[in-house]
Amino acid sequence: MRTVTSADGTPISFDKFGEGPPLILIEGALNDLATTLPVGALLSSRFTVFAYDRRGRGASGDVQPYSVDREIEDLDAVLAETGSPPYVFGNCSGGALVLEAAARGREFEALALYEPPYSLPADRTLPPRYSSRLAALIGEDRRGEALELFMKGCADLSDEDVAQVRGSPIWPSLELLAPTLVYDDALLGDCSLPVERLSTVRTPTLVIDGGDSLTWTRNGVQALVDVLPNGRRHTLPGHDHVLVPDAVAPILADYFTGALAPNG
Repeated sequence: MRTVTSADGTPISFDKFGEGPPLILIEGALNDLATTLPVGALLSSRFTVFAYDRRGRGASGDVQPYSVDREIEDLDAVLAETGSPPYVFGNCSGGALVLEAAARGREFEALALYEPPYSLPADRTLPPRYSSRLAALIGEDRRGEALELFMKGCADLSDEDVAQVRGSPIWPSLELLAPTLVYDDALLGDCSLPVERLSTVRTPTLVIDGGDSLTWTRNGVQALVDVLPNGRRHTLPGHDHVLVPDAVAPILADYFTGALAPNG
């Protein structure tokens, strides 16, 4: 593991491995870099991979107060290590983060995103006072309740699904990451598509979705592609919101090398 220092002094931990043009991997909600490392391992023969822990996750620090500007500065610190504009893969909210960075003028060779959680108002609305309730629960260290609020109100999991996750071995690790839900909430707001900002992002961008994902997710992906001047969609039949490295890595390799065939 290596460390860079963000503009506000936050240490940002990352792994660097492989050989070839630079590729940054950015994890999504309730994830650390362990989620994207398997993708990087599959691409390391063709790219120099930079997989980093976003602030508040894994081995990275968490200087307060949080702001989206500061998290983009964290990405800047990793960008400084790449030597040239990199390819970037962003999973879930990690995709929204790199789009915000691109909209603010950061240079990337190309982007690939897996189901950024944008939605259309007709398809999904967050529960009343979601942001304030989430912040209050985290402020009171009621992490389990914050996770349930997110899973039911934002991720659309059923009571049965949430109970299953709560009873699984991964629950303690999710509680460790729960405070970062507030950060993703600051990044995404009500999850509506920021059309004006993203319409300025001219970086070639592939947006990947699963053919079995929820309707609001798939509609949001298409709406995003329609907004991006150089956006393109690729659907993985039989997949949902869960990132499957063996399925996604070949798509990334083909896209970043110009060999991806058209797909709905």
